[in-house]
Amino acid sequence: MKNIRNFCIIAHIDHGKSTLADRLLQVTGTVTDRQLQEQTLDDMDLERERGITIKSHAIQMRHSQGGQEYVLNLIDTPGHVDFSYEVSRSIAACEGALLIVDATQGIEAQTISNLYLAIEHDLEIIPVLNKMDLPSADPEAVTDQIVDLIGCDPDDVLPASGKTGLGVDKILEAIVERVPAPKGEAEAPLQAMVFDSVFNSFRGIIAYYRVLNGEIKKGDRVRFFNTEREYNADEIGVLGLDLQPQDVVGTGNVGYIISGIKNAKEVKVGDTLTLAASPCEEAVKGFEDVKPMVFAGIYPVDTEDYEELRYSMEKLQLNDASLVFEPESSAALGFGFRCGFLGMLHMEIVQERLEREFDMTVITTVPNVSYICHPKKGDPIVINNPSELPDPGKLDHVEEPFIKAQVITKAEYVGAIMTLCINKRGVLQNQVYLTSDRVELTFNMPLGEIVFDFYDKLKSVSRGYASFDYFPDQYHPSQLVKLDILINGDQVDALSALVHRSNAFELGKKICAKLKELIPRQQFMIALQAAIGAKIIARETIKPVRKDVTAKCYGGDITRKRKLLEKQKKGKKRMRQVGSVEVPQEAFLAVLKLD
Repeated sequence: MKNIRNFCIIAHIDHGKSTLADRLLQVTGTVTDRQLQEQTLDDMDLERERGITIKSHAIQMRHSQGGQEYVLNLIDTPGHVDFSYEVSRSIAACEGALLIVDATQGIEAQTISNLYLAIEHDLEIIPVLNKMDLPSADPEAVTDQIVDLIGCDPDDVLPASGKTGLGVDKILEAIVERVPAPKGEAEAPLQAMVFDSVFNSFRGIIAYYRVLNGEIKKGDRVRFFNTEREYNADEIGVLGLDLQPQDVVGTGNVGYIISGIKNAKEVKVGDTLTLAASPCEEAVKGFEDVKPMVFAGIYPVDTEDYEELRYSMEKLQLNDASLVFEPESSAALGFGFRCGFLGMLHMEIVQERLEREFDMTVITTVPNVSYICHPKKGDPIVINNPSELPDPGKLDHVEEPFIKAQVITKAEYVGAIMTLCINKRGVLQNQVYLTSDRVELTFNMPLGEIVFDFYDKLKSVSRGYASFDYFPDQYHPSQLVKLDILINGDQVDALSALVHRSNAFELGKKICAKLKELIPRQQFMIALQAAIGAKIIARETIKPVRKDVTAKCYGGDITRKRKLLEKQKKGKKRMRQVGSVEVPQEAFLAVLKLD
């Protein structure tokens, strides 16, 4: 056990984690040059296209140093704020972390929040300065930032370059010397923490775990602590680039288990794995449940695909433990699911993966967050869907979730960013100059305001230089109203939204104008209205397609034309009472992209 090292890589998005992981795999000979490709551990098409890591990957490397062979278990983690749940699981399975900072960009918001996660778990931090080969690298200034942040010695910071392979051998030495060996009792009953699971269509569910105490042998009867289900360990082993079967996985090691589990609900990430014959006393601590931030409805385009969508979502949930969903139905869209996501990027990725991996085309409703309603009588209720909001007359007040947002940016963009945050009802709490031209701004703002387009706008006002991170704060009472969209007097529940009273008029006007462009003209007039309760606050009218009934009246008395037009008007009126309006799918998507 003294020759095992478990470590993860943490960094802000795009600071070169995956590229550096490639070099580590190459230097230790885990991957041959033929198998190596850019970002070897990112095996999803989506990850390659967007250049981001979505899922954390585990891989085992062997490295010789000082005449001894060491086993290094690396867990590569995502850098985007929406996938911080993946990061927290990886950190719980390690004893050390490589903190990678881009030498050209310095410390950013996500670096800090991932670092705090690692420090809470008492990990040994090894700071690495990446991208040293770039001409714009500024190693002295960035080293000072790292020293200020974690209080290490400037000599402890390792210069490296994932592209050229500079300093990779030094990183491997530092991992062996600085990261502590795993602690655990080999004689104790088996206690292993499940930190990830993937679905394989041939072998069922493969669970990844880290053994804390005891050992697991092939053929053992194992039990999952939370679900209390028992299985036979048909195959166990360690994780190379492919699965490598073993007879025993010992204390402190990271491995996988295949036991023919078919049902997604039977494996919970964060669960404890133990032996059925001699179980351990208690489950592993220090693992929190996921808290979804943004809620949206996902519906199949064709209602007959509902069961297939459920099946696809369950499969996806195995691969992405932070997705939460429950069934719901809507008058406009039929049966579907109410899903909880960690953020807007997460929602986009889930939608895209459903389309690619399961061929499911879905409609997503307007995203929102969960609110607490306080009726005049009775207990407070939590609502995730605007259509559940009680009648305004019976409501005392509504509370909405607030977040603490941290923005790190260059000094020249402070004004633009403050304006953006204040427009989103944010309150500036703190402003700290980290260096002469880098500022950390802390805002308290409503989560509902940032779920739409805040991140995109932040990037554009700061020309890509601002980095953003947030943690949930408490709930505060707000002047919230439910904005309904009526088409021909019928409410479309999929377009309802809870908005602040001050923004309701603007938003209602914009949605109506957008729908007017997207809904095709009918034989009758269509009224598009935005309403709060019974009060109409905005209206647009789609003119009917009309036949020229007066064409045959050339000359003659005006009353002849009037009579024909009146007759046509009555026909249109009758048609309007029976006609129904189909809302095209683009309309639901366009409302999401409203500026």
